[in-house]
Amino acid sequence: MYHVDKHGYYGHFGGAYVPEILHRCVTELQEIYLETLESASFGQEYEALLHDYVGRPSPLYPARRLSRKYDCRIYLKREDLNHTGAHKINNTIGQILLARRMKKTRIIAETGAGQHGLAAATVCALMGMECIVYMGKTDVERQHINVQKMKMLGAKVIPVTSGNMTLKDAANEAIRDWCCHPSDTYYIIGSTVGPHPYPDMVARLQSVISKEIRQQLQEKEGLNYPDYLIACVGGGSNAAGTIYHYVDDQRVKIVLSEAGGEGLRSGRSAATIRLGRQGIIHGARTLVMQTDDGQIEEPYSISAGLDYPGIGPMHAHLWETKRATVLSVNDDEALAAAFELTRLEGIIPALESAHALGALNKLSFRPEDIVVLTLSGRGDKDMDTYILNKEMTE
Repeated sequence: MYHVDKHGYYGHFGGAYVPEILHRCVTELQEIYLETLESASFGQEYEALLHDYVGRPSPLYPARRLSRKYDCRIYLKREDLNHTGAHKINNTIGQILLARRMKKTRIIAETGAGQHGLAAATVCALMGMECIVYMGKTDVERQHINVQKMKMLGAKVIPVTSGNMTLKDAANEAIRDWCCHPSDTYYIIGSTVGPHPYPDMVARLQSVISKEIRQQLQEKEGLNYPDYLIACVGGGSNAAGTIYHYVDDQRVKIVLSEAGGEGLRSGRSAATIRLGRQGIIHGARTLVMQTDDGQIEEPYSISAGLDYPGIGPMHAHLWETKRATVLSVNDDEALAAAFELTRLEGIIPALESAHALGALNKLSFRPEDIVVLTLSGRGDKDMDTYILNKEMTE
């Protein structure tokens, strides 16, 4: 009910709305991705790289002091401990293997917080392939550490100066590039967005997260499901991976935390699910922040990775069908949650993950509730922002 159908739709969200010049590229992907991902040879190579290169399985950490604070049993799924510092590498490893099988020689990617760009640059270095990363100029400035890492890995980082110079604009430029180089170029999309098959393909590659959660909970709790799953959503890939094996299990409450920015009614927000209306963005029908005449509204978030005016069609469908609860977490709430985790557990989270943590005090738990929250990335890249807001520590 909640997964994609054969036409690439989650309910009436999804599909593939692409320029004619990209029709062949997208159709080729649609025809090959499932057969490849489900093949034994792909699975063996992918799982070996996840284990030996990425460092999986990532720990499921019982956060005891945080649990006492919220009077429940909180486990943190530690995607921040992966190679490159986030969940993004799970997806780029899989897509680079697919690109190689398709005999593509040139890789492009878009990035906001820089973690997907870094992951794409990393796997291109691993495979000896050309890598071009599009990144909004605003994000280049606020995520300069990841930019330097990408360049060290051999990627070409192209600052984008259109729009508000963030993730949406980077994706626009990546699609323009793809239109100009359809034959030799593979576009590694970093989130569960874009034309079919990307939302489903990215979700499947990230589903290693929920697969491990099931196994790890069985070992730690004697049952393989939690009462709550919590994850932040921008494009939605870490959330899709967290919930993938649980979407049809009604025993599990799904909580998605999106970026409220300065407040839902402030005009400076990225709470797409709460504020968006049906529309088409980057090749898919989903919820989009837009004006009455259909022009994309510029989103805002303190977190570069959540600063996007759309949402993956999977999550739009989960919201519409009431399978998921969606909460808006503002900048100040996310910062407070980040400092709280740092002081209670000695873990500095990415600002994206801090939005998931900010959902905890908006929910009411029972002492016996098992809560699994995905830390999608570590906070190294966000230290400048944390330092500027150091008054939160006092």
